[in-house]
Amino acid sequence: MIFFSIIIILAYLVLIGRFVFGFDKVPHFKLNDIPVKNTFSVIIPFRNETENLPDLLESISELAYPSHLFEVIFVDDASEDDSVKIIKGCFAKAQHDISILKNESSSNSPKKDAITTAVKQAKNEWIITTDADCILPKYWLNGFDAFIQKTNSKCVVAPVTYNKTTGFLNRFQLLDLLSLQGATVGGFGINNPFLCNGANFGYLRSVFLELNGFEGNTNIASGDDIFLLEKIAKAYPKSVHYLKSEQAIVSTQPQPSWALLMEQRLRWASKASAYNNRFAKFTGGMVLLTNALMITLGLLSILGTFNLKMFLYILFIKFNIDFFLIYKSGAFFDQKEALRSFPFAFAIYPFFSVYIAFLSLFKTYKWKDRVFKK
Repeated sequence: MIFFSIIIILAYLVLIGRFVFGFDKVPHFKLNDIPVKNTFSVIIPFRNETENLPDLLESISELAYPSHLFEVIFVDDASEDDSVKIIKGCFAKAQHDISILKNESSSNSPKKDAITTAVKQAKNEWIITTDADCILPKYWLNGFDAFIQKTNSKCVVAPVTYNKTTGFLNRFQLLDLLSLQGATVGGFGINNPFLCNGANFGYLRSVFLELNGFEGNTNIASGDDIFLLEKIAKAYPKSVHYLKSEQAIVSTQPQPSWALLMEQRLRWASKASAYNNRFAKFTGGMVLLTNALMITLGLLSILGTFNLKMFLYILFIKFNIDFFLIYKSGAFFDQKEALRSFPFAFAIYPFFSVYIAFLSLFKTYKWKDRVFKK
């Protein structure tokens, strides 16, 4: 058992250490004052977002990008509240092109259907997706434009964070997201892009159509971002880049309760088995195995059947490499204050993640008041 445990923790150390190394390999992008060039269609699926839309719409109105070079397409996924009314109320004030489409739902994934519906109607060269509970930074599209001009990208992954850090629940989610963002950036740094977030994700419309969009994974409700990234990275491995810029950070809302957080994580976990990227599968499996190992060794140490000192050494290794990656991510997002909750979050996270992985094997999950099977 000791030999097996050492092998696992060393493999985990190398994996996360590579992400730490890769994080620094991705250069910071500084927005330069250059003539804008690209045209964008911003796609925002929504369902019952009355509370969140005002902040999103205000952030859209403050975007610095020339209004004639972008449009905003909202896709109504059968909303039952005043979401449509709120968006239409912005039409008269808006200086840019805003439209609302009805979702043409035809699969088990309403969000993928919504994006596909909008892409068909989009007028512009670039598609950028975000969510209705997000807030967009002022120079968001300027950052995408300048980065695309510099890198000649066909697909751009950009940063996402949570905008609330008060209370342990919010900090727990933030620490988890910072670790995911750290792995996302690190993956790009070691030339193995495998993660992205649909709240800040851009790609050429022509590439989406060429690769038949989400065809092949519409049976899975979520994954509109990662499955498409896999397709594009496979077809154009040299043309997928990460926009590491503070001016491109989109902020979103953490889940307001543990119950909703579990539903969200169940949704995320449900798509993991369908990943085509071997590195993504290996990473997910190694992280899950290491967290399960922490629980097992802790219990065996309490029962006196595993060397306590060895367990503490293993725990020390995991604690430090996890902290190092999250620290780097927290520094980039200027959210290092969340690290004060890291020790307690570190202690409970293995139980949380293993429990979610177990439930995802057989449990349905709710998303926007609808029940989905794995």
